[in-house]
Amino acid sequence: MSANHALPLPLYSAAQVRELDARLISAGTLGLELMQRAAHAAWRALRRRWPQAGEITVLAGAGNNAGDGYLIAELAHKAGWTVRVLAVGAPEKLLDDAATAHTAALAAGVTIEAWVEAAELRGVLVDALLGTGLQGPLRPAYAAAVEAINASGLPVLAVDIPTGLNADTGCVTELAVRADLTVSFIGLKLGLFGGDAPDWVGELVFDDLQADPALVAQQPYRALRLAGSALPQLAPRARTAHKGSFGHVLVIGGDRGFGGAALLSAESALRAGSGLVSLATRPEHLPASLARLPEVMCQPTESTYQLPSLCERADVLVIGPGLGQQAWGRSLLSAAAASLRPQVWDADALNLLATGSVALPGDSVITPHPGEAARLLGIATAEVQADRPAAALALAQKYQAVVVLKGAGSLVAAPDGRLLLCDLGHPAMATAGLGDVLAGLIGALRAQGLDAYSAAALGVWLHAGAGQRQGELGRGLAASDLIPTIRQLLQEHAPCLK
Repeated sequence: MSANHALPLPLYSAAQVRELDARLISAGTLGLELMQRAAHAAWRALRRRWPQAGEITVLAGAGNNAGDGYLIAELAHKAGWTVRVLAVGAPEKLLDDAATAHTAALAAGVTIEAWVEAAELRGVLVDALLGTGLQGPLRPAYAAAVEAINASGLPVLAVDIPTGLNADTGCVTELAVRADLTVSFIGLKLGLFGGDAPDWVGELVFDDLQADPALVAQQPYRALRLAGSALPQLAPRARTAHKGSFGHVLVIGGDRGFGGAALLSAESALRAGSGLVSLATRPEHLPASLARLPEVMCQPTESTYQLPSLCERADVLVIGPGLGQQAWGRSLLSAAAASLRPQVWDADALNLLATGSVALPGDSVITPHPGEAARLLGIATAEVQADRPAAALALAQKYQAVVVLKGAGSLVAAPDGRLLLCDLGHPAMATAGLGDVLAGLIGALRAQGLDAYSAAALGVWLHAGAGQRQGELGRGLAASDLIPTIRQLLQEHAPCLK
């Protein structure tokens, strides 16, 4: 699923979308009218994607999602396409508007047959089995239908959300429809973006069903997409600016054998615009630092006693890349934690935090991947991935910090409950060192005046956007490849000069 900046920013839970639907009906729009609008939106999207298909097979369940499917079948039949509905849910169990939609399809002459596992699937398949109300595993008949859809090799349109995908978390309990195109309505569901969703949703199209914008604006949402007006922005620089105007980042890390992580973080901080960057690392990494980053003030650090003075001169601390969990790393982390400077904790700083041996200072950003998040919360990684939004918010509450939960659909969570989701990125980013780049980037944005939440938000967006651009070149992405592209994206988003 690729990011679409034409999509709206608010992301809702399934319950919030149902509440919005109820508000629209209370305000005077009939439920059947909304269903008809949804069917027209899906039918338009289907024709745009597969204009020459000429045939569809609708697999219908027993709820409102099925009602949409029956109306899509009616529209396709009236357009002269070959149409067949396979009813997985018994039509006699349909209620209200969905029952009316079924009656309309029958009256129009649509062929409706009961689903059997031997049923032949033809044309474009329309998944109108289950919508946002899915709870728990699929019942056997629905599971068999989903397996048949996925095994068919035919193009698939999912109505509102692929069957089997949780609308709140984006997780798949057992199996789900793998759609090529998903057309979602009224409000975007958070589960269309996070968790497993990128592998199941395909192209995402949204239609608000002509909902009154003022009424929609009254509905609370669960999260915002990181795009457009949700993006923080650095102010342009005065022509008289100097290096002291844009902060001093101190990167702390790079135990023996892990010096590259600290160098990546320092380079990222430098290229993202920090006025000054220092690096506290093992003495044996000094030659590599001077050769690769002569602009960075490399401070060979053997003892904790050297760190307080370095922290005092810095504006922001980035600690964790290559830190290790041995005595050297533990002692440096304890010293950094005593500083009153804003901090970004990553990697082994988080693993040590999870042991309870050190306390996270205030005004911090933490950047865990799912495994680190699990250790910080004392749960299994699978539990984190089962509900990533809940895990991110729980971390923000527990540590009273801004949290970046990395992974597909990276999340930024604040202790006050704010939540952002980034739908940029590329699978080529599955490589070592990218977290080190992100930590340095967030540190640099903090040094240039952004608060913790804004720096994390903009940093995640720049990092993922750079990864997406570089990922288009194919496999073999190296973490350092992102750094020039981050600089370019930052200039496009927030030009240095007016």
